[in-house]
Amino acid sequence: MKSQTDGRSVLLPINDSGSSISCLRSLGKRGVHTIAVSERRDRPALASRYCDETVIVPSPYDDLLAYRDALLSLAERPDVYTIVPHREVDSYVLGKYRDQFEEHVVALWPSFEQVRTVHDRLRQAEAAREAGVAIPETYSFDEVDDWSRELIVKPRYSILTHDYVDSLSENECEGKMEVIYTAAGTEPDLEAIQETMHKSGRHVPDHVPIVQELVRDTRTEYGFRGLYDDGESVLTCQKRQVRGKSYAGGASVYRETMYDPAIEELGRTMLDHLDWHGLASVQFLKEPDTGEYKFTEINPRVWASIEMDVIAGADFPSAHWLLATGEPDRIETEYEVGAGNHLLFGEFQYLWSILRKRYPAIEPPSFRAAVWDVLSSCYDQPHFDYLHLDDPAPFVRGVLNQLPVGGRSGTEMAGQ
Repeated sequence: MKSQTDGRSVLLPINDSGSSISCLRSLGKRGVHTIAVSERRDRPALASRYCDETVIVPSPYDDLLAYRDALLSLAERPDVYTIVPHREVDSYVLGKYRDQFEEHVVALWPSFEQVRTVHDRLRQAEAAREAGVAIPETYSFDEVDDWSRELIVKPRYSILTHDYVDSLSENECEGKMEVIYTAAGTEPDLEAIQETMHKSGRHVPDHVPIVQELVRDTRTEYGFRGLYDDGESVLTCQKRQVRGKSYAGGASVYRETMYDPAIEELGRTMLDHLDWHGLASVQFLKEPDTGEYKFTEINPRVWASIEMDVIAGADFPSAHWLLATGEPDRIETEYEVGAGNHLLFGEFQYLWSILRKRYPAIEPPSFRAAVWDVLSSCYDQPHFDYLHLDDPAPFVRGVLNQLPVGGRSGTEMAGQ
């Protein structure tokens, strides 16, 4: 293992999410040398003043093993001290090949067994039942014989690899997949769902999705975020999602910090049960009639809305570095409740969904009221994932990427 000397670097596999920029800014402001790793040169984070070094690597969605080898080669550099996983595929690669990586860097991320459990929603559900944490009713698609209820169809796996489905080879990987909302009383076609769910449009016959009961309030999601060291909590924070990218929910575009002892207990119960190591975001929905929180998923990586935590004082990127470098006593554990921030482009997606999209069993809000909510919250909480006055280039790069002329063709999802 490398000795703790000056000149240490952190390796950050990045994507289009604002979380990549937040991590670069947090660590860069601490004077940590940041190495951003990406398969694309136009990632907004690469334009940040806090991005010290850029390395272009093969896409894991084109060749998973080539991506692994590129990360390993970088981990062998004497200055690289640790790696922070940003995507599901990063957690998969770092977890599966943990033994090879920890020969060179501090492996502050979950084991492959932990990653497999949280990547598989059926195994996740079983873990929650074992821990005594409430979950929505969850089934494999082929076990459902009553479609008269309000149900949603989700991918069983967070990503698809050879370890999860036999039809993929060792170097193949399918990325982010979509949730499907179904109308009550209508049995969806499995093959059509498989093709719709996979971003590539590829039919993966051995990926049988799961079906869950619909929790009536899908718009307000709650999160417990934690940094753990071999099963011990180091830093935690809580989130309330106010708006998602659509009026039905989805990835958060406006969120606020909060504290609820019930979420604290449930989040810790799940991560303690899994003997967690590294970063994790535990998600819950709340039954409007009973007020009961129900566990939905765990993300074994940096979460997209981490900028909110940093603004509130729960600086997870900094804490990750301090823990990896043997200085956990310097981690600040207090955070401000009620701090909020926005994904600005996501706010436009939210408003657009009200005008153009409809979801079974979920009524859209008034467009006029929604516009007022967005504008007033931006005034009250003028904090944004991309837009920082002292580091404007990532926002400019993100805008350019969205332009029909001169922007990207076939833009990847931010979650990949």
